[in-house]
Amino acid sequence: MTILVFVSSLLAAMALGMPIAYALIVCAVALMVQLNFFDAQILAQNLLSGTDSFTLLAIPFFMLAGEVMNVGGLSKRIVALALAMCGHVRGGLGYVAIIAACILSALSGSAAADAAALGALLVPMMVQAGHDKGKSVGLVASASVIGPIIPPSIAFILLGVTANLSISKLFMAGIAPGLMIGIGLAVAWWIVVRGEDLELRPRASRAERLKALRESAWALGLPIIIIFGLKFGLFTPTEAAVVAAVYALFISAVVYREMSLRDFYEVFVTSAKITSVVVFMVAAALVSAWLITIANLPAQVVDLLSPFMDSPRLLMLMIMILVVVVGTAMDMAPTILILGPVLVPVVVAAGIDPIYFGVLFVINNSIGLITPPVGTVLNVTAGVTRTSMETVIRGVTPFMIAQLLVLALLILFPPLVTVPADWLSR
Repeated sequence: MTILVFVSSLLAAMALGMPIAYALIVCAVALMVQLNFFDAQILAQNLLSGTDSFTLLAIPFFMLAGEVMNVGGLSKRIVALALAMCGHVRGGLGYVAIIAACILSALSGSAAADAAALGALLVPMMVQAGHDKGKSVGLVASASVIGPIIPPSIAFILLGVTANLSISKLFMAGIAPGLMIGIGLAVAWWIVVRGEDLELRPRASRAERLKALRESAWALGLPIIIIFGLKFGLFTPTEAAVVAAVYALFISAVVYREMSLRDFYEVFVTSAKITSVVVFMVAAALVSAWLITIANLPAQVVDLLSPFMDSPRLLMLMIMILVVVVGTAMDMAPTILILGPVLVPVVVAAGIDPIYFGVLFVINNSIGLITPPVGTVLNVTAGVTRTSMETVIRGVTPFMIAQLLVLALLILFPPLVTVPADWLSR
């Protein structure tokens, strides 16, 4: 009965058009009424305490770093480096998009920011070289979803806060799977472009490559600082976010000199607006998470999934299918905030490593960013490249299939995630 109240109240509030944060509060109220201890003071107290978290400070700083990355010239120089290194090979611009997406993901942690940057910079060049526009936009959209997987990742921060998991371990565990998805996309792109009549770019000279490397060196320093700082315990994820924001601002304003005072104002305002939405959603989700614990909802879900509890791989497969379905109708952040506190105790009860589950859960939600009709990255790339949604969906399909195949491989062979994660976390 409690599960029915939880699901029906949440879906009813969303069906009425409520924002996700308010729907979560309605869901919390419904659970309190069901448990016969409704108290508005407890509700308000938990709502306020949900935002009183040092860890959540990472969100506004990583948001700021992502905005500065696009405005301050870091994205442009990363793309220029990838072009110089492999832009001359057949389909090279596609590989440039994948390589650039992997590097940019270590700068911003935001799929939408990466999609906007890569879509504006690369899609016109890909079309001019003879690539089909739908396939080009589809690849850029698919590559952009690596952003929430390779650290720093706002998605891992949300999951870590709501499900009480180590964010540092999630960060380290996301590196290898993120690179595997990049490899899967490269294979899919190689298959897709075999029949296209392409205009090949001239090979960059040694001097041009060295120039591109020299100009992008400051931008490349950011992911190195973050990953090594986390691995060797020099700073926490929250402190890493501050380092990323300050470093990006310094490089953009002092080294590259591409940010004016007006740009400073705009990136701070944009980051603040996005942060306010996300943090309010987190606060509302933590109220629901507290009531989920009080109502012992995970134990009820364990009872429902008891036929699968003896087979961890089958249980993971069923959960991943559920998340894929949910991802077609709900954005990544609310899916993590709603399902994370429910599913993590379930997988722990089944003997599954919660960090391993967290990585696959975030990968699945990232793929949801390119699944219609709600896919946020689909909308961003369609808008930036002025492409119809039908064309984008058609172009993204082969790459989404490649990502799902990589996800299936990670379900079948957990050591692909756990072994690199253990080594990086030492």
